[in-house]
Amino acid sequence: MLDLSDPGFLTDPYPALNEFRERSAIAWNESSGQWIVTRWADVHAALRDRRLGRVYTHRYTHEQLGRPGPDPRWADFEASERWSLLNLEPPDHTRLRTLIAKVFTPTAVAGLRPSIEATADAVLEPLLEAGSFDVVTEYAQRYSVAVICDMLGVPRSETQHLLDWSHAIVKMYELTGSDDQRAEANRAAAEFIGLVKELIAHKRQRPDAGLVSQLVAVEAEGQRLTTDEIICTTIVLLNAGHEATVNTLGNGLYALARHPEQWRRLTTGEVAPRTAVEEMIRYDGPLQLFERWVLDEGVEIAGQPLRVGDEIAMLFGAANHDPRQFADPDRFDIGRGDTTHVGFGGGLHFCIGAPLARLEIEVSVAALARRLDELSVAAPPVYHPTFVIRGLTGLRLTTT
Repeated sequence: MLDLSDPGFLTDPYPALNEFRERSAIAWNESSGQWIVTRWADVHAALRDRRLGRVYTHRYTHEQLGRPGPDPRWADFEASERWSLLNLEPPDHTRLRTLIAKVFTPTAVAGLRPSIEATADAVLEPLLEAGSFDVVTEYAQRYSVAVICDMLGVPRSETQHLLDWSHAIVKMYELTGSDDQRAEANRAAAEFIGLVKELIAHKRQRPDAGLVSQLVAVEAEGQRLTTDEIICTTIVLLNAGHEATVNTLGNGLYALARHPEQWRRLTTGEVAPRTAVEEMIRYDGPLQLFERWVLDEGVEIAGQPLRVGDEIAMLFGAANHDPRQFADPDRFDIGRGDTTHVGFGGGLHFCIGAPLARLEIEVSVAALARRLDELSVAAPPVYHPTFVIRGLTGLRLTTT
């Protein structure tokens, strides 16, 4: 079984993931109590199989499935996730997604391009004059949080709080987290909830064009979002949008620096930045594992019968390097343009923020390609000591 805490594995998990995938399409992980699914076709099908769900509590109790209930120590974190689109099933998921989709449309996101480009330029220009800069901590984090704050109508003065809370909360998604990390995530969730409650109250009195105001006002067939639903939606959009964009940029730019011939394809205009985004997500994506629960009898994956209450963990990194779906999958080819990767999930829970993430990454790659003939890394970067959420602690580039 994979050692998710091994530093060598965390630096470059793909050789081990490839070996594991070729040895087993599905395997039982005793330590996590999950079935591990590795191949693209099985992951792709599981993401769309309605007999599987992100949660089971809409149909079963914890006792019925022999599972422990939520740990009361992390009640604030649970509250921040209760109405997250990531953790809902129909009919609640359908109701909330319909309401949110009325304001979070691809057309609305596309209309943000001028302001996103202006934000990228404003953050990037002073960094380029310094001779070197950290593209993760000094550019991507500031840029992505500024974009999502502007979109939601959250004051940019809260940027550092949002970054700190996001970094703490995502530790909850790891399989190997400590109680200290969980306690920190719970504290961050409580503070995040407090900020969003204040923000919602303010927007009710003084609405603006931001997404939070629109979520307060949105209505469909006589239904509105509750305060708790708006809180959870705001938190997941901020956390998921920020983390995915920052980590994709860091991982992808590091890959481009290691493959200068691919960077030249961007700087010469041979490949459009929009096309390169898909390969950045496929080749070294920010989300490596995603889970589902078996909700119905008769489910079978890769010939393995599963029982109601079983949990599967889909290895996105292994699936996105599966040679059964992608030709020469370990080759980084920014012109590949293959959108069948599972980086944004699939089916009912396909990432609602995918259009925004693609646009943010595209704009950043284009801005850098216009200004830097070469991507020169000043020092070997270090990956965060986590597996599920994969990203660099920093990536310092030289500009002279």
